[in-house]
Amino acid sequence: MDTIAAITGRQSIRAFDADRPVSDEQIRSLLAVAGRAPSGSNIQPWQIFVVRGQRKQHITDACSERYLSGDEGVAEYHYYPQHWRAPYIDRRRETGFGLYGLLGIERRDAAAVQAYRVQNYQFFGAPVALFFTIDRDMELGSWLDYGMFLQSLMVAARADGLETCPQAAFCPYYDSVMPLLNAPDEQMLVCAISLGYAQPDALINSYRTGRLAVDEFTTFL
Repeated sequence: MDTIAAITGRQSIRAFDADRPVSDEQIRSLLAVAGRAPSGSNIQPWQIFVVRGQRKQHITDACSERYLSGDEGVAEYHYYPQHWRAPYIDRRRETGFGLYGLLGIERRDAAAVQAYRVQNYQFFGAPVALFFTIDRDMELGSWLDYGMFLQSLMVAARADGLETCPQAAFCPYYDSVMPLLNAPDEQMLVCAISLGYAQPDALINSYRTGRLAVDEFTTFL
């Protein structure tokens, strides 16, 4: 796939073909490509856990139970601002309203919202879950490097006909997830990515978020 098309066509897929497997060879190839991402002094701070089958189901069960019980958990880092303000809160609301509107879910319908959101912990039906961790003593620069690794992985997946959904939803339940990964204590959870083949006719996969025009975020000096 053309690089530009791979980047601009990437989207968060929320309905995967659960019956179409992804091979170890495919996963290794994608991770090898992503591993070419730049990192300061080439320290390559990423650690990846590939999860399928029963282990993935254990993670689904643990996180779904906590979410449905009303346990919001507490992540080890703040993904979002602690105090929302314009224009960021406006963009967030636009995305949420658009997504739920497409599905015909009223935002005041708590049961319907919950039924949809719990699908996060079911990996939207993806056959493969990837969990990404980082050593606790790494600094902000390594987290920036990690973002380049994740983007490289998601774009590379499209060249193989695969799609992805990056997910921070698991981070508040890291204390349930990390033991199921047998992850060492010196690591912390960065995020997860669901990986697989998209259901081409799924309504939810037709949703696309907008993007700012270049002149809205760029200053030429």
